[in-house]
Amino acid sequence: MSLVMILQLLIVLGALWVGSRYGSLALGAISGIGLAILVFCFGLKPGTPPTDVIYIIIAAVTCAGIMQASGGMDWLIQIAEKMLRKHPDRITFLAPLCTFFLTVLVGTGHVVYTLMPIICDIALKKGIRPERPCGVASIASQVGITCSPIAAAVVAFVTISNENGFPISIPGVLMVSIPACLCGLMAAAAASYRRGLDLDKDPQFQKKLQDPQQREYIYGSSATTLDKEIPQSAKNAVFVFLGALAVIVFFAIFQNMLPSWDGKPLKMNIVIQIVMIAAAALMILFCKAQPKKAVAGPVWQSGMVAVVAIYGIAWMADTYFSNYMPEIQGMLEEVVKEYPWSIALVFFAVSVLINSQGAVVVSMLPLAYSLDIPGTVLLGVFPSVYGYFFIPNYPSDIATVNFDRSGTTVIGKYLLNHSFMMPGLISVCVSTIVSYTLTLLFF
Repeated sequence: MSLVMILQLLIVLGALWVGSRYGSLALGAISGIGLAILVFCFGLKPGTPPTDVIYIIIAAVTCAGIMQASGGMDWLIQIAEKMLRKHPDRITFLAPLCTFFLTVLVGTGHVVYTLMPIICDIALKKGIRPERPCGVASIASQVGITCSPIAAAVVAFVTISNENGFPISIPGVLMVSIPACLCGLMAAAAASYRRGLDLDKDPQFQKKLQDPQQREYIYGSSATTLDKEIPQSAKNAVFVFLGALAVIVFFAIFQNMLPSWDGKPLKMNIVIQIVMIAAAALMILFCKAQPKKAVAGPVWQSGMVAVVAIYGIAWMADTYFSNYMPEIQGMLEEVVKEYPWSIALVFFAVSVLINSQGAVVVSMLPLAYSLDIPGTVLLGVFPSVYGYFFIPNYPSDIATVNFDRSGTTVIGKYLLNHSFMMPGLISVCVSTIVSYTLTLLFF
């Protein structure tokens, strides 16, 4: 590894580090500075921007954003709240299931902000330490990305794998990732079930209750969506959205039914874009969804941030790796040949720096295939692309800390001793082991 190659790698890592410090759009934008330095200062040939994945994200978040604007997301949150309030003593297990499946349906983990205050409220009213359900529920909201048929990470994995000779479909990925990730989440929930001191035995919490203002802040309000009346048009929007997901899964299974030209069938990435955009139009026309409200909503905005992040990060990473592929292959070939599963450690480490599972897949999966790692192995380690809980700077984790009025969900004094570390590590490790086992058994 030459000195110039090391210097350029430091520029890539530096751009990611600075971008993560600023967050939001900065992660992709500052990656553009790194890209410019590589191209204009060092003369590297620009890589290929991940346009296919970007188009899918735009279509999916537009559809999900329109559904949110119609009120459909409120109905889904209300259904989840009814279940949680019906079984408050099981909230440590039910809360992550709710946030997980919301993400699976919508394709983004940013839909859970309305549900998090409700989870905290139910835990407090039941006398359960809120850190227990809140920590694992925040993790589950991001784990669901690798299990959603419209998430960029899943679609990118399928697209890149097909291009590299591994004929996997979206349902094929989900048949592995969903049961594996559910196993990981339930393991994390079990570990969280008795985590920390009970509220009545926690001296710090009891000290807060001695202050009347603190007591009023903690117990004086109640977060709920049950008093909100959901119009039929909002419910219809959910049915349209679920119908669109069903169409996508149907064509993913029966691709021989897709139209073809010159013997080449329509690609699934195009199918997803067409179906999602058409579904968004149907919700606008028949479900009273307001486009302006969708653009102002958190789902659409967070999706567009993801577009910029993936655009900048993946383009910069592809520029570096594509110019040094022989050298990188030479360095990693022996290790991954002996221990192909070790690529999971690379995926996880990159994800710690990149707050996007889709960006990890787009930037690192082509490199993994170039190292001749079998597609089955890469499918087995797919859950390892989620590692950005490690440094607690992701919006959902920060929001969860703020939603917990008890103050038990925390970012520790030493940064890494936070409420999301334990459930995150258990979830990812167990999910990856189960996923890897399933691929060995069935592929």
